[in-house]
Amino acid sequence: MVTLMKFSLPNIVFGSSALGNLYEVVPDATKRAIVQNWLQSVEVPLIDSAGKYGAGLALESIGRLLAEEGVDPDAVLISNKLGWKRVPLVHAEAQFEPGAWFGLEYDAEQLMGREGILEAYHQGNALLGDYRARLVSVHDPDEYLAAAGSEEEAASRYAEILEAYEALIDLREKGEVLGVGIGSKDWRCIERMYRDGLQFDWVMFANSLTLFSHPPEVLAFMAELHAAGIPMINSAVFNAGFLLGGPYFDYRVISEDSHPRHFDWRRRFLRLCEAHELSPAHACCQFALSPPGVEALALNTSKPAHVPRNVEYVSTELPGSFWQALKEEELLSESYPHL
Repeated sequence: MVTLMKFSLPNIVFGSSALGNLYEVVPDATKRAIVQNWLQSVEVPLIDSAGKYGAGLALESIGRLLAEEGVDPDAVLISNKLGWKRVPLVHAEAQFEPGAWFGLEYDAEQLMGREGILEAYHQGNALLGDYRARLVSVHDPDEYLAAAGSEEEAASRYAEILEAYEALIDLREKGEVLGVGIGSKDWRCIERMYRDGLQFDWVMFANSLTLFSHPPEVLAFMAELHAAGIPMINSAVFNAGFLLGGPYFDYRVISEDSHPRHFDWRRRFLRLCEAHELSPAHACCQFALSPPGVEALALNTSKPAHVPRNVEYVSTELPGSFWQALKEEELLSESYPHL
């Protein structure tokens, strides 16, 4: 563990999108079991959530279930990715991300800028009930920038993101939150804000460094952050489930016709894991932790039994012979420096 501001960052961060009914309506008993497993797995669980998750349903579920378990607010850390707020549902289904969230009673709309991000922060704490977010960040700033229709709009949106971070840093300076971070699927967005002087307490990379894809420029930037003493969290380490056999690669369905190299790599990888009697998920997790300065993985599951399994995967190293076999099979570059 690494001491970060006034809190300790464990080696696993528990994602909570399942509590917001991502891709399916998750029964309340299942949500309760997930939370119970969080509490049993580590001394002080770090729970990652967002107002976007089920239009606030995940935050609401976290607060309610923790209270029903009698958890002291100081016995958990909650991280809220800000940028969305709950609004009334006026259509038959929520419109903010069609096809992703199910069984919702509210919709959500995006907020940015100083006042917008503070509104999202306060609403999030209200949804959490007896609990509050003590770690905060802006949710997917790269996607907010990518939605701009012109260079002028992109510049305006970037200014809004900077205003939002100024507000969050004010909260940190006032002692209302313990730390301010950034998470992004596009690592270049993190780099841009870092070079523009934003002071982050941690950085979360999503879909940027996996066993399948680990570009040298990402590794170089990670090394720079590590030298500056900024801890990193790695997330989406299975390329949206593709590396484990799923149909999605980086959140979109791909085919063998369009991506033959991806499918060939996966077949050989799964065969090698089977030959070594190792879980492919375990291999992906341990690789994702290998760059110096990556202190934690953010892992999400809708299956309660997978919570302790995930804790084991981030805590148990794999033998060097496995990594050597990956290199010999040209599934991992011989020059990869950290294994």
